[in-house]
Amino acid sequence: MSMRFHPRHHIAALLIPLFALSFSAPASAGQTLDAVKQRGMLRCGVSTGVAGFSAPDAKGQWQGLDVDVCRAVAAAVLRDPSKVTFTPLNAQQRFTSLQSGQIDILSRNTTWTLTRDASIGMHVAAVTYYDGQGFLVPKKLKITSAKQLRNAQVCVQAGTTTEKNLADYARAHGIPMKPVVFDTFEGAFKAFFSGRCQAYTTDASGLASVRNKEASNPDDYVILPELISKEPLGPMVKRGDDDWLAIVKWSVFALIEAEELGITQSNIDAQRKSTDPAIQRFVGTGEDMGKLLGLDKDWAYRIVKSVGNYGEVFDRNVGAKSPLKLQRGLNRLWNQGGIVYAPPIR
Repeated sequence: MSMRFHPRHHIAALLIPLFALSFSAPASAGQTLDAVKQRGMLRCGVSTGVAGFSAPDAKGQWQGLDVDVCRAVAAAVLRDPSKVTFTPLNAQQRFTSLQSGQIDILSRNTTWTLTRDASIGMHVAAVTYYDGQGFLVPKKLKITSAKQLRNAQVCVQAGTTTEKNLADYARAHGIPMKPVVFDTFEGAFKAFFSGRCQAYTTDASGLASVRNKEASNPDDYVILPELISKEPLGPMVKRGDDDWLAIVKWSVFALIEAEELGITQSNIDAQRKSTDPAIQRFVGTGEDMGKLLGLDKDWAYRIVKSVGNYGEVFDRNVGAKSPLKLQRGLNRLWNQGGIVYAPPIR
């Protein structure tokens, strides 16, 4: 008996193997975690020196909010926050270093944008600092608004969203400005402090950082009130390894969740006696959450024991207990007037 061919039968036969393939594990899943464990060291790309975020101290030890993110990941994965090598990268180097596998994580005050998320082979794991671009000017110029910068020379770093935002702002508001472009972060702000430009532009946190660290008298300079962009900053990982993305993402979320639960670096050992199921899951005395990440049950405990919770990391590096003394602002927890929020660890 002959069988009549039907197009739908043919399509179904083609779709079955495709459907099966769509549920297969990605070829590179877990490769970064395995490599980090085998190496015994996390390779972290940082800035060439932004105080409060990533910069070496007087003893050459890297410090900052972005640095502590890497130490948190090392604590979770390698059980030791000191198992990190830091590679300083400028704006042009940072993405190629991650794409080529020279670093495992880029934690370098880098803005999350559609282009970076969708077209250059990287994922932003989470937001660690909500920022916005501003302007720094000498107080003696008596400028009180960015709208007074008509025809001003503005020092800016090349190859950054900062440069594009400046052009967009000038065009949108009909305020002609004269960008003076430099290849490096240091080159831009040093030129400004030497008098090369009337204004310097970067993220507001960066403005506070360089004013405090580089100006001979910080009080001689003022940050203008306008923020001209949204700059959600956070660590990035290479696409193609969902297991590694999950580890970096949930390491950041653990910092945030700890603050919300009231778990601190000093009280986390006492919290092991808690009967609160959420705290038990976090500190490793309850349901084992680590196995879902390929880690042990104490992964989140080690993060907070090593670097503290998000509030402690913020205050120590850029907030009230730091030289920068930046306000928490949007970086407060969601239930304290900010927008910092972590999914539940459960």
